[in-house]
Amino acid sequence: MRNMSLVKITIENLGQKEVDVPSPGVSALSCFQLARIDWMHSCGGKGRCTTCKMIVIEGQDRLSEESPAELMYERQGQLKSNERLACQAKVWGSIRIRVPGGSKLPHMKYSD
Repeated sequence: MRNMSLVKITIENLGQKEVDVPSPGVSALSCFQLARIDWMHSCGGKGRCTTCKMIVIEGQDRLSEESPAELMYERQGQLKSNERLACQAKVWGSIRIRVPGGSKLPHMKYSD
């Protein structure tokens, strides 16, 4: 039976792909992994790099507060105010995102 989750992550530049959020408070990266979507994460999801960043188009208020790692990268100018680390951002409601240029994988088909 298909998961009838009402909370979803929509990835706009990946063919409007919808990813189910299995339960509130799961990281976006975990949702991508459960859905078998390849998502760059060089440090293994530990918040030590910025390769898993995502651009939040809609639903910033439905994500957890920024983690200490995200705040540090924001101060250093490596994360913009509308960007979050997929490994750190916990999803509490439906969001719309985009994959930024530097985080795109060569074998995936993006619409921009």
